[in-house]
Amino acid sequence: MRVVLAVVALLLTGCATTAPPQYNAADVMFLQMLIPQNQQGIEIVRLAAARPLPSSVKELAAAIEVTQQTETDDMRRWLHDWNQPETVAPQAHAGHGGMKMTAPDLVGALRTAPDSEFTRRFLDVLTGQQQGAVELAQTENGAAGGVNAQARDLARRVIESRTAEVKQLLNVKA
Repeated sequence: MRVVLAVVALLLTGCATTAPPQYNAADVMFLQMLIPQNQQGIEIVRLAAARPLPSSVKELAAAIEVTQQTETDDMRRWLHDWNQPETVAPQAHAGHGGMKMTAPDLVGALRTAPDSEFTRRFLDVLTGQQQGAVELAQTENGAAGGVNAQARDLARRVIESRTAEVKQLLNVKA
């Protein structure tokens, strides 16, 4: 009887250790990098509200804000559920290609751009911002990427949506 119990205990322990992880370091890194990237994207698109832009760009900016805020809320919840920090020092991810953020001076220059130059600058900055998100999402779904189904699905959606947004931005006549 003791042998049977020992075998059952070993089998149960073995089953527990062979289950795939819920998330890995790549999932955590992806979320930790995408949260500030999204926050900066929201900051950029909010500049569109009070500035002269084609209505199609204003509509796109509003949609981007809602989408990226929803994504950010989801990512924060996942990290909380995983007992992982939301942020780490930016240099912590240097080995993974670093943060895909728009340079702060470009965002600052956009804030102070005269109305006559705002549309062109806004399109340039937002296009770069969205392309950075695509590059970041590609790391999650790459060979050394994450294992969490929700994070991988988010990465796929980011690649698809941001690529479509970039195409739309490139077709706007500034």
